[in-house]
Amino acid sequence: MTLDTQEIQAREKQAIKTPSEPTTTGPVFSPSVDIFEDDQVLTLVADMPGVPKENLTIDLRDDVLTVTGSPSVSMPNEETLILQEFEIGKYFRQFTLSEVINQEKIEAKLSNGVLRLILPKVGPAQPKKIQVKEG
Repeated sequence: MTLDTQEIQAREKQAIKTPSEPTTTGPVFSPSVDIFEDDQVLTLVADMPGVPKENLTIDLRDDVLTVTGSPSVSMPNEETLILQEFEIGKYFRQFTLSEVINQEKIEAKLSNGVLRLILPKVGPAQPKKIQVKEG
């Protein structure tokens, strides 16, 4: 009996190419993202290695969620770099949110270079009894 296997390959980190001219030096990368959904929430998981909490910005404006981050990587003074394969740059990614997301209750957690955004869904209207008043 043989099993069919599918080869899994990591996606290469790719710099964002924009028609506008950047105001900062260095490359800007689009972080890899996985999005999960259940009945209550959308969960967005973004890979942002080397980005500390203080260098991470999450902004919500006009239904657009923008995630930016700058890694904090330092080279020890007593060491000399002989090979560099890991390219360091800023991270930038935007998502347009629909009316399904309750924008007031979005939560974010950063742990070991992985950002987890919890995007709660607006719940369906709950049945309720309407009181009738006189007059």
